Formats: sequence, C-alpha cells, structure tokens
Amino acid sequence: MKIYLVGGAVRDRLLGLEVKDRDWVVVGATPEAMIANGYRPVGKDFPVFLHPETHEEYALARTERKSGHGYRGFVFYTSPEISLEEDLIRRDLTINAMAQDKEGNIFDPFGGQKDLENHTLRHVSSAFSEDPLRVLRLARFAARFHHAGFSAANETMELMKQMVKIGEVNHLLSERVWQETARALMEPSPEIYFKILMTCEALQIIMPAWSRLISDTYTLPALKHAVIHKEGYHVRFACLFPPSESVSTKQLKVFCRDITFPTEMAELALLINEHMLALISIQKNTTATELVGLFQKTDAYRKPDRFKNALASSYHLALVSGEYMQERRIKKLLQCLYLCRSISSKPILAQGYKGKDIGKQLQVERVKQVSDFLSQQ
Repeated sequence: MKIYLVGGAVRDRLLGLEVKDRDWVVVGATPEAMIANGYRPVGKDFPVFLHPETHEEYALARTERKSGHGYRGFVFYTSPEISLEEDLIRRDLTINAMAQDKEGNIFDPFGGQKDLENHTLRHVSSAFSEDPLRVLRLARFAARFHHAGFSAANETMELMKQMVKIGEVNHLLSERVWQETARALMEPSPEIYFKILMTCEALQIIMPAWSRLISDTYTLPALKHAVIHKEGYHVRFACLFPPSESVSTKQLKVFCRDITFPTEMAELALLINEHMLALISIQKNTTATELVGLFQKTDAYRKPDRFKNALASSYHLALVSGEYMQERRIKKLLQCLYLCRSISSKPILAQGYKGKDIGKQLQVERVKQVSDFLSQQ
C-alpha cells in the first residue's frame, strides 16, 4: 500500500499557496485492507475512505471508462494493480495531475510542473472531452489564476469547442452548472470564467440568456469593478442582470428556473433587471413619495439586504456604462429605507385604523418622515 497526496494540494504547494484541502490516492490496496486499517468507507460510486484521525479523503487508485453522456456517464474500475500513472491520467488538467509521496518526491508524468512554470491550463489527455463538467472547471481555474498570468492552452480551447460542437455540454445538469458558476463568482477574476465559456461557445448553449446579457451590456466590466471594490457574492451575481432589450423579464424568469438558481438569487436577478433604471435615476430632487414607492415596489421593507445588494450592483453597472451614482446618495437612500423600517404600526392601530387603511396610513407616515429627513439634509 502506497499513499500519495494528489491534485490541487500538490499544485498549490508548488505555487507557494496555502493548501486548504488535501486529497489522497492509495495504490496497491483493497477496500478490505483499508477498513482493516481503520479507514471508514464513504464513497457511493467508487471506493473512498475517511482517515480514522484526520478524516481526510483517501481514494483507491482507479480508472474510468465512458459509458454515457455527461459527467455521470462513466464506469469506474479499481484494483490493487492499478498504477499511480493510470489514476492520474484520468484527471482534467496537467497542473492537477501530479502526486507527492511522504518523502516529498513529486510524480509528474504529464508535465504539470512545466505548465505551472509557463502559466498554462492544459488538458491531460483526449479523455478530457468525455466529461462536459471539465469545460466549466477549466473556466473556473482560469478565473482563479488569471491574475497570476495563467491562460488556457490553444489546443485545450479547441478541444472544448469540439465538445460544444458535438453536443457534449448539452448534457450538463443545471445544478452542476450553478455550482461551478457560484464558485467562479468568488474567484479573483470571475469575468474570465464567462469569457472562456463565451470563447468556446459553451455559454451560448448552457446559459443563453446570460450569453445575450454579457454580449449586449456592461455586465463583465461591472463584475470586474465589483471585485476591485471587494464586493461579496450577491453583489457580484447581481451585476450580471442589468436591463436589456435582448432579454425580457419573462425570458429571465425561465432562465432562472432552468439553471435552478437558489430562490434568493433568482429574486435578486429579477429585482435588478426590473428596477435598476429606477435605482440609478434617483436624484437630489427625488421626492419622498417616489422613494417610499420604490421601497414598496422592491419589497425593501421585508428584504433590506436584497435591496442593498441591488443598489450596490446598480452603482457598479451605472459607473461602467457612463452613468453616475454618488455614493453619498446611495447612503442617503439606505438611511431613508432604515427610517421607514423603524416606523411602528402600533400608534396607527391605537388610532383605530383597520384593514387596508393600516397600510395606507403607514405609507403616509413613511412619506412624512422621509420628507422631514430629506429637508434636513
């Protein structure tokens, strides 16, 4: 039984980066031997075990054979006779197909170290084309390492274009598309993820509405601007959904459903798409009635954080499209919202108002207090 550290942990060590997750491959072992040594089996599709002390994953060396479409369309085979190289060749990129033994020796049969030095993302073998999820993974790695000068090898880009052409990416499950995209949004250069997918024409197939939005609007510059300002996940996401003549609200709703966005993300996408123009058009002379009406339309009283995220993404979209939103105006708008949310309905109830009249009177009070606040500024 020989144990090797593999994949991203080896890559990140060689790059001088912090190793966050460690994966291990065991060569020359059987499931019975692993269990006898205290490892706990957890793998459903192939033998993976948890270390009895560290609880890190240890997988038996395996090979795989294409048996159908998509990333699930594989038959796996494992035995003590499978070599380390046979296990590594099934991996996606050369920089992820290296191993290290306990003495620190690096095993690199496919030139991963050279590609690290040359800042190249290159597929290990033609088997890359058998798994459409690898198109998304390469795009995500490009987004992670772009700032360090990494780019996809020309031959790898050509292979991905062929995968799109023969329809392999059509078999991607929407849940996996969203998972990879969500992870890519928090990489240092998330705009590169979408550029790679546009270049190989995968985005046009798996996320056509997003493809049109990115082609017709300032989404990617806004996303990049949001990253520079250290915005979080929700704001980065919202930057990708500005109003566009090429994508109707109805089409956007279908897109959100098809990609199975989490509900909160789908609602944020629709809010920014429908109300961004109203948000960026707020001026110094905008009335209290107009502001309170906007809060009502956007459900800002119940979901202030969502409104705040939409406002922040509108700021980035406006800036890169030649519009301008003063940061102090945004701050004032949020102050008005928090003022409205602080108004209690108890005094209104005490005055005897009932039913719909309670809501109407609450709106009157909100307008009054916002008007008083604005007059003092």
